[in-house]
Amino acid sequence: MLRLTVRHLPLTIVFNKNPSSEMAESVRIGLQSVHDGSSGILICLSDYPLITSDTLKILVTWHEKEPDKIIIPVYSNKRGHPNLFPKLCADEIFNGFTLREIVHRDNGRIQLAEVQDEGILHDMDTEDDYKIITQVYLKQLNT
Repeated sequence: MLRLTVRHLPLTIVFNKNPSSEMAESVRIGLQSVHDGSSGILICLSDYPLITSDTLKILVTWHEKEPDKIIIPVYSNKRGHPNLFPKLCADEIFNGFTLREIVHRDNGRIQLAEVQDEGILHDMDTEDDYKIITQVYLKQLNT
């Protein structure tokens, strides 16, 4: 379904064929397909279904201003996802660091981007998460 939805976009879809591996392994597999001319890597986790296109645009805009920073969205003073990493961070990921370790290594390379998107805070791993996401989604529809 995803492949059909995005078939008109200039992107490459890659798969981690080992679902029991850590998320960092999926990121490493994806990084192997990043275009050489890319300046940043937007890591969008599939279990954050409510993230808006406006949030993605804000992250990209910040990356254009601060290309060497890790851009993290913030909603109500809480950090969320997705995160946009400078391409320079790819080497750190290939050297065995997790995304969490990279983010926490040096606060000086973090740029927080205020967004009006509660979806950056809600992942969906459990049935309770699903209920919360459904409530947030319905609230968004009514505003």
